[in-house]
Amino acid sequence: MILTVTLNTALDVTYRVPRLRPHTSHRVTEAAERPGGKGLNVARVLAALGHEVTATGFAGGPAGALVRELLAAGSPGVVDALVPCAGSTRRTVAVADGTSGDTTQFNEPGPLISSAEWAAFLDRYEALAAGARAVALCGSLPPGVPVGAYAALVRTARTAGVPVLLDTSGEALRRGIAARPEMIKPNAAELAELTGSRDPLPATRDARRRGAQAVIASLGADGLLAATPQGTWRAAPPRALTGNPTGAGDSAVAGLLSALAEGLDWPGRLARAVALSAATVHAPGAGEFDPRTYEEIRGSVKVLAGQEA
Repeated sequence: MILTVTLNTALDVTYRVPRLRPHTSHRVTEAAERPGGKGLNVARVLAALGHEVTATGFAGGPAGALVRELLAAGSPGVVDALVPCAGSTRRTVAVADGTSGDTTQFNEPGPLISSAEWAAFLDRYEALAAGARAVALCGSLPPGVPVGAYAALVRTARTAGVPVLLDTSGEALRRGIAARPEMIKPNAAELAELTGSRDPLPATRDARRRGAQAVIASLGADGLLAATPQGTWRAAPPRALTGNPTGAGDSAVAGLLSALAEGLDWPGRLARAVALSAATVHAPGAGEFDPRTYEEIRGSVKVLAGQEA
């Protein structure tokens, strides 16, 4: 079983409009609701790949109840181990512009988590991590959760001998990396914020020195750059893809975790992550990927070895 953690789950609401213009009313042509938050997106992709996956984190209020309902109805293979909380799960609202293809997003902060709720989650997490093959710690921290939460969760998994991939940002990443996770997957902006360098190659090496055993940086359309104990690798799709990139990074995390669980080497892990990320651009939303694009691309991802990391 692969365990995904989404402390700040969300109800993702997407509106599509012919054209988004400020200061006007809009007629919505399509509306959709999905379970959201990075870890839930990762869980849904893992399940679609055929892996046993359990999703934990917090869910509360009407939005949280709907997240759980949608997860049960539309995500076969994902085991719901979410912990109840008194506050209401946040909503994220995305407005997709049909003319430009751009998406404008509004993210709520999330519910206030009490110390008792956090303690209940830690008990649930420790029990689940003990039976996991790998753990993904994903996304932002809701109010009330300690800023060093991910560091504590990394240490718990490491004590159980379970590899951890950490995908977060800001101070939560800075604290979490010091606990020595097996992998982190920042995007270029998050990596620059962590290290102070906008050059991805030295930045990935700097991040490794801060504690991560491997650093896999998302570089958008340019693919992935990985600094690992076995060396440095660059992986890119064979061609540029147009579409909605929302959730592409989460699919990359799912690719890395599934390949780790299957014992693939680094070129194999990166090729799968890039192919899944590209296939998500052609999917309706985060947590999904287009199977035809995935099959088309995964055998032709360019993976180049660099200098030793």
